[in-house]
Amino acid sequence: MNHIVNIARRWVGTPFHHQARLEGVGVDCVGLVIGVAREVGAVAPDWDVGGYGRVPDGRQLVHHLQERLVPIAQADMAPGDVVLVAFDSHPQHVGIVGDYLHGGLSIIHASGAHGRVLETRLLFTKAMRFVAAYRFPELD
Repeated sequence: MNHIVNIARRWVGTPFHHQARLEGVGVDCVGLVIGVAREVGAVAPDWDVGGYGRVPDGRQLVHHLQERLVPIAQADMAPGDVVLVAFDSHPQHVGIVGDYLHGGLSIIHASGAHGRVLETRLLFTKAMRFVAAYRFPELD
């Protein structure tokens, strides 16, 4: 799974742009997962999800993830997997799980608050709650 993490890390620094899909130019959280999934062959090169608001509808986000990815248990989450989190009552943010430099897991994600793709330690708190984890199907 390290190749998935390496691909996701190439996007670090890409500016946040709602519904964009271009490494180095602009991307949102869903776009990052789609871009990585396309590159590793987990989805068709032209597959996309669009027409969502700045705060995605949690039900639709879960539906699209379950349609293309393999659900896994939180305890089985490893670098290269996809994590879905909630900041309020609904699932609304996704990222690629990485291996944190100082041990544990990280999340590589397009952050609107930070204005770019970044990698930070993955810690579940009241502010960022775990919802689900997924694995790319071709790589399961």
